[in-house]
Formats: sequence, C-alpha cells, structure tokens
Amino acid sequence: MTKAELVDAIAADAKITKTAAVAALDSFTKNVTKALKSKDGKVTLVGFGTFSKAKRAARKGRNPQTGAEIKIKARNVVKFKAGKKLKESV
Repeated sequence: MTKAELVDAIAADAKITKTAAVAALDSFTKNVTKALKSKDGKVTLVGFGTFSKAKRAARKGRNPQTGAEIKIKARNVVKFKAGKKLKESV
C-alpha cells in the first residue's frame, strides 16, 4: 500500500477530505518521529504495536565488489514489534 492509497482509505473510513487525511497522516508520522528522537524513544499503540529506538553497535563489513573490509559506524535504528491484535489478524 502506498501513501496515496493509505490517504484514500483514511479519508473514506473517517469520512473526511483527502486534504484532512494527508494532514492527519503527516501529523502522525511527525509525532512518532519526534517521540523516537526523545530520550525514551518509544511509541506504543495498544493492539497495533510498538515503535522503539535501538542502538546498533559499530561493526565490520565487506564491500561486495572488492571484498575489502570496511568499518560500519554505530547508529540508532527503528524497530517495530507487532501487537497481539495485529499478529492475530494477519
């Protein structure tokens, strides 16, 4: 599903305009991003799932073209764990 298809579905389900649906979806993504940047770094939607921030340690990798060893820097990554209702419905 693309963003446009999701906006169409939100607009139809909530009986709102597509413009309002785009604003709602943009607000959702902006606020989830802001929450993940915070110290706690966790957003829980009961039944749907949990977005969380995790630290990925620095590691060594390989350049697939040359086989040369490279260093991959440590960084933060986003994880999603599906909730019970989502798992059961899929």
